[in-house]
Amino acid sequence: MKILQVLPTLNSGGVEKGTLEIAQAIVAAGHDSWVVSAGGRLVDTLEREGSHHHCWDLGRKSLTSLLQIPKLRRWLIQEQFDVIHVRSRMPAWLVWLAWRKIPKTQRPRLVSTVHGLHSVNRYSQIMTCGERVIAVSKTGLAYIRENYPNTDPDKIRLIYRGIDPKQYPFDYVPGEEWRSTWFTTYPMLANRFVVTLPGRLTRLKGHLGFLQIIQALKAAGIPVTGLIVGGEDPKRKGYAEEIRAKTAELGLQEDIIFTGHRADIMNIYKVSNAVVSLSSKPESFGRTVLETLSINVPVIGYAHGGVAEILTTLYPHGAVTPGDTSAVTDRLKAIYQGDAPAILENKQFLLANMQQQTLDLYNELAGEQKHHCIN
Repeated sequence: MKILQVLPTLNSGGVEKGTLEIAQAIVAAGHDSWVVSAGGRLVDTLEREGSHHHCWDLGRKSLTSLLQIPKLRRWLIQEQFDVIHVRSRMPAWLVWLAWRKIPKTQRPRLVSTVHGLHSVNRYSQIMTCGERVIAVSKTGLAYIRENYPNTDPDKIRLIYRGIDPKQYPFDYVPGEEWRSTWFTTYPMLANRFVVTLPGRLTRLKGHLGFLQIIQALKAAGIPVTGLIVGGEDPKRKGYAEEIRAKTAELGLQEDIIFTGHRADIMNIYKVSNAVVSLSSKPESFGRTVLETLSINVPVIGYAHGGVAEILTTLYPHGAVTPGDTSAVTDRLKAIYQGDAPAILENKQFLLANMQQQTLDLYNELAGEQKHHCIN
């Protein structure tokens, strides 16, 4: 098969990571893997692993992007793809508008993935345009069914995102050199109960609630330090200042560390006693929660969206009612006191499953196409 994946850019993020992982599986299975994007730092990796990259900016939210449709249609006909897989709204619109005018005998099969719980409107509805529509979790499945009830239920497929246990081993240990540098940079973390909140400094991530939790743990006599790991959002500098001001107001200057953006987040998770997920809005999946639990670090999180599915499966102790900072504090106390249960082995959210199920879907569609052509 010749398979094309389409997305805005290849820089970083869950959608981009998933695109590369599926591209790897396509190549490993002996198929021809193509990706269209405006480029980015992951292009070298993609091409090194055997895929073709066609640089084309289909993610620009502008009416002028519609002018690209005729050229895109000609290119799709010329390249004779068996399957096109769209992963983002603007590229999906352009691909769909080009695809629907291709004669049926020449038309590739179309797959779309609903990666996020987007605002519900006509623009977002395009992610249900595929002849098969992938939901990345039961949360995503419910989102499609509730908000786009005209989507044929027979074409929706649940394919969980997944990770490779070899990349996130249960017994993972950061290297000695990294540990030495880390504790030289942050000597105050030695012999402390370290609780980490990852994510950019945006209100959705729940930093103000995190400060309340750290304050409560400190008041309970626990030698706690809170790590806020994430860069400031250039568009929300006022919020970053608000968090720092609140830290000072609560007298937590010595108990909260702002690390800024870090590329070594897996190591930071591992030297933490616990990680928290306090997002005010549900996520479609919750990959950071899965990665953390997979290296045997407990996560306490608001039980909604995909995070609830992961916690319920792997660490029920970590699931609390959204917004209940007191419950988060109590679960963290239990971890500190050694009363928390063990994390269960991840047997459901596996990369190999995601790759195989996606390839099976491509095969299913391409097989239908061949059958259609024969008749």
